[in-house]
Amino acid sequence: MEAGAIWIAPFDLTFPTNVSLARWHITASPCSAADRFGRREAGVYLPPYLTNDMVTYRIVCVTGVTLHLRGAFAKMAKKMVMTQQRFGAMKEAVIAAVAMAALVASLASPAFAAEGVWAKKAPLAVAMAEVGVAEIDGQIYTVGGTEQREKAAPNWASTLNFMYDPALGAWQAKAPLPHGLTHVGVAALGGKLYAIGGFTNAVHMNAQDSAFVYTPRANTWKALPKLPTARGSVAAVAIDGKLHVFGGRRSDQVVKVSPPGAPEMFQGFGTVGTHDIYDPATGKWSQGAPIPGPGRDHVGVAALNGKVHLFGGRTADVSDNLDRHDVYNPKTDAWTTAAPLPTPRSAGAYTVLEGRIIYAGGECKPGGAPFSPNTYNDVTAYDQGTDRWTSLTPLPQGRHAFGAATVHDIAYFVGGAPVCAGGAMTDILALTLRE
Repeated sequence: MEAGAIWIAPFDLTFPTNVSLARWHITASPCSAADRFGRREAGVYLPPYLTNDMVTYRIVCVTGVTLHLRGAFAKMAKKMVMTQQRFGAMKEAVIAAVAMAALVASLASPAFAAEGVWAKKAPLAVAMAEVGVAEIDGQIYTVGGTEQREKAAPNWASTLNFMYDPALGAWQAKAPLPHGLTHVGVAALGGKLYAIGGFTNAVHMNAQDSAFVYTPRANTWKALPKLPTARGSVAAVAIDGKLHVFGGRRSDQVVKVSPPGAPEMFQGFGTVGTHDIYDPATGKWSQGAPIPGPGRDHVGVAALNGKVHLFGGRTADVSDNLDRHDVYNPKTDAWTTAAPLPTPRSAGAYTVLEGRIIYAGGECKPGGAPFSPNTYNDVTAYDQGTDRWTSLTPLPQGRHAFGAATVHDIAYFVGGAPVCAGGAMTDILALTLRE
């Protein structure tokens, strides 16, 4: 094929309403990986190519094109399925659309410029921290964690299960967990809520191998085959119809942490890099490629564009936080690396909002002693297209041990603890992006 030519096979051209990435990407098969997509880098050109005034993109062979546009362009929510036969006279119009997408991406590069707008929503009925949070059918579920009621001792591992309806701005109590859990890994898959592992006591004590699934329509929990190894503070995420559970803490090493004269308290250690995969279709667990680098827990996790991102976390205590960012491809069972977090941290809240990973808060700033207000309040967004983290408007107050989920381009952050190593909150905060 000669330089400058564009060959387009049958493809889908999609303008999704729920994504506003400032870039466009190409999936092309059976084209080789090296031929799928080219871009002008340091004056190097690879023919064939398509140009505009801002940047040069080269397309060698294409079977699929997905355009993720920002702002007003995202409102053009139409899906056009075109075949080689139907393409004909529409060729120039489609090439123009591709050029416009490249222009939008170029104008937004290299950095994503937006600010976050925070709003308080109806609070929880009880202060909670170390919760699991997930979204199902536009509802937000918050399960387990530390329960702190006024003038009462903390319930370190609660059975609470609350559902928040953003449309009504109201909470409802739902069927409780089969037994109390804190630091439980939570993910939504196939319209159901999965709760994996966890601890039954402070601080990171009594790691569990339990696995449960909640069906919202029936408002019931069911026990699943047990997690292959007992651990809490796992990172759970659903992708390609399966549940992936990364890392966590086995707490097979126990250290006394209570000062002299105080009630005895112990802390569990022993982080791992284990990667377990649960298939609901077979009801069985299998092993995936382990996490590269050191074992970790309290790690952020998000599924984005067919891959799983793991970021931050800790290898032992809050003085051992990480900034690393590893990316798992479930199709190849292999890991790569991406831009690290701007600051090492763990126990923040994370979700995907408008096609970007949002990471908020965490513990603890350097020098942050237990029960000091040195939790992080900053918020950062990761753009996979530019492989960069960008600062957003910070949280109204620093916190850790909270969870997040997204409904209709609004991210909701639930519960949390305002001080290092303790506390609980009733807050639910909503984040929207404004460019």
